[in-house]
Amino acid sequence: MGTQKVTPSLIFAISVATGTLNQLGIVIGILVAQIFGLEFILGSEERWPVLLGLTIIPAILQSIALPFCLESPRFLLINRKEEENAKRILQRLWGTQDVNQDILEMKEESVRMSQEKQVSVLQLFRSSSYQQPILISIVLQLLQQLSGINAVFYYSTGIFKDAGVEEPIYATIGAGVVNTIFTVVSLFLVERAGRRTLHMIGLGGMAVCSIMMTISLLLKDEYDSMSFVCITAISVYVAFFEIEPGPIPWFIVAELFGQGPRPAAMAVAGCSNWISNFLVGLLFPSAAVYLGAYVFLVFATFLIMFLIFTFFKVPETRGRTFEDITRAFEGQVNEFNRSGKGSVVEMNSIPPIKENTTNV
Repeated sequence: MGTQKVTPSLIFAISVATGTLNQLGIVIGILVAQIFGLEFILGSEERWPVLLGLTIIPAILQSIALPFCLESPRFLLINRKEEENAKRILQRLWGTQDVNQDILEMKEESVRMSQEKQVSVLQLFRSSSYQQPILISIVLQLLQQLSGINAVFYYSTGIFKDAGVEEPIYATIGAGVVNTIFTVVSLFLVERAGRRTLHMIGLGGMAVCSIMMTISLLLKDEYDSMSFVCITAISVYVAFFEIEPGPIPWFIVAELFGQGPRPAAMAVAGCSNWISNFLVGLLFPSAAVYLGAYVFLVFATFLIMFLIFTFFKVPETRGRTFEDITRAFEGQVNEFNRSGKGSVVEMNSIPPIKENTTNV
């Protein structure tokens, strides 16, 4: 067996890639559904019940595969105190027999967890040290939906039809392909460029594309080329979304909170995401009727507001440990209590974690 160097940055990269792969699974599912929804496949009036019934197949496959999935080494060691089983699984995951350093780190984490109290949802909002990170987590989840991405996907065929596209369903599938491709691209960009930088680029690009969608829909009757402009604007809009605003909300909470408050924070953030998703899907058709093409200016306004919020409030977490982030937030709270002025978190002034490599 060879040796593999495990570094803090490698662990961060793995966690980020895992969070982004969750988004990749979602967009692949959307693309497959769009393809099977074509009228000549299963999208006809007679065959749509079959399309609906196909959802049972992934559930069956997951149920079959579940017994073969490895248990979490941390869960085995920290929760069940099964050190030998945890060591055996780590050896399989890393492909090496020497995992003593990993076991030691988990034991140290277990000690820290025993000293760190679990935090309830109410305590998240009551404690001054948690208020800013939970606000950031909620806003990032809201922006993912209020950016208009699901309005575009839920009603993209109708949008393309309004723009004068002759075969809108194929344009919708094309947007799904772009969605999938740029989710893969984000896997390689997020650790190199940083979360905050890519996030602001994504928000700015989506805002510009929303304005272009409005223009193309307003001028569709005057210029035939506007249908092409609409397709391009939506495709680029989707690409910007998947570069960063798509995947980041799903793992940013884990980077802002330690073990104690993390479960409650994840629950609050997830609830915010799905509530806003429901409201956008429910209200967009009515808004489109009353506002017409101008409905995308509403999303552009939200995107600009979120861009400003990200610039002033969201820290760069790439290369920072939980302790670094927590210390920075606590420092801001102390500064506010002392001077009465809230300053922006100077996370970028904190040096990245050092590459203390360990052979395992």
